[in-house]
Amino acid sequence: MPRWLPRAMVLALALVACFQLATWAFDQLTGLLLNILIAFFLALAIEPAVDRMAARGIRRGVATGLVFLGILVFVAGFFTLLGSMLADQIVKMVEDFPDYLDKLINWSNQTFHTELSRVEIQDSLLHSEVLQRYAQDSADNVLDVSAAVLGGLFQVLTVTLFAFYFAADGPRLRRGLCSVLPPHRQAEVLRAWEIAVAKTGGYLYSRGLMALISGIAHYILLEILGVPYAPALAVWVGLISQFIPTIGTYLAGALPMLIAFTVDPWYAVWVLGFVVIYQQFENYLLQPRITAKTVDIHPAVAFGSVIAGTALLGAIGALIAIPATATLQAFLGAYVKRYDVTDDPRVQGRRSRREPGVSALGRVREALARRG
Repeated sequence: MPRWLPRAMVLALALVACFQLATWAFDQLTGLLLNILIAFFLALAIEPAVDRMAARGIRRGVATGLVFLGILVFVAGFFTLLGSMLADQIVKMVEDFPDYLDKLINWSNQTFHTELSRVEIQDSLLHSEVLQRYAQDSADNVLDVSAAVLGGLFQVLTVTLFAFYFAADGPRLRRGLCSVLPPHRQAEVLRAWEIAVAKTGGYLYSRGLMALISGIAHYILLEILGVPYAPALAVWVGLISQFIPTIGTYLAGALPMLIAFTVDPWYAVWVLGFVVIYQQFENYLLQPRITAKTVDIHPAVAFGSVIAGTALLGAIGALIAIPATATLQAFLGAYVKRYDVTDDPRVQGRRSRREPGVSALGRVREALARRG
């Protein structure tokens, strides 16, 4: 047996053991790594505001705390309004359920000549095995739901804590990162960091502005129609439609349509028509002007990046896909050499127009005469 063979076998086994240990550790720390990634992009998004406040003499820690306090107040107010709206609507729907059921029964009896009654339907629902089994399963899952809620709160706290430190200690973090790199690499890292801050912050602020415009437009419509809880519904439509690309407007419009349907079914049709028209106005007029200087990315690329991010990281990937793609596109754009494009109809998108009365032979003769 060669002398090197036992040593090579031990080394191979050690490498396999290290690989298995690293794989196990990565699987165990996936949740923490995702939280850190979310916190990093959140810190990039709020860093421009923190820098402006720090430039006016406010300490970075205090400035970061003020920014997070504003975010907390906004989120708490939004969910309070939305929760109050949903609770009131659920109570109203429960109170009006007998009337809806009577209308449905009368329509069914007149249309299909049936002999249904509300008492029989209510008794069958109350004594239904499916309903009883669902109630029992829901009662058994109370502990699981409570654990999920506590886990979600802990995750939010973890993300907030990491984001606070990333934003408050941004310069120190960059100094520590650059201290282990050679000078030419330091410039590239700082440039990439600057682009990431600009693109992520620009994405957040541009989406916030479009969410404000969308919310105001839908609020005016809902107020005109007399739909209840118009402010909360307008905020819901503005946020969901902007932070879920392409299909977010239609997903956000489902809740106002449902609430409008409880007032008048035709109001739901009006809301649907307005949502479709506003989506076209936003895609072709509003969004190109607002995002031209912040997140200059093609809509198809944005939609594809969201799908890829969702496939890789789920909902988290969908949130950070667009700013990450815009950052990568801007960073790589500085290293790609570009040339002037030839004036060709196949490139410029123009069709060649033939002059009337001139044959192909005549055009060849004119070209030869110009060369001569």
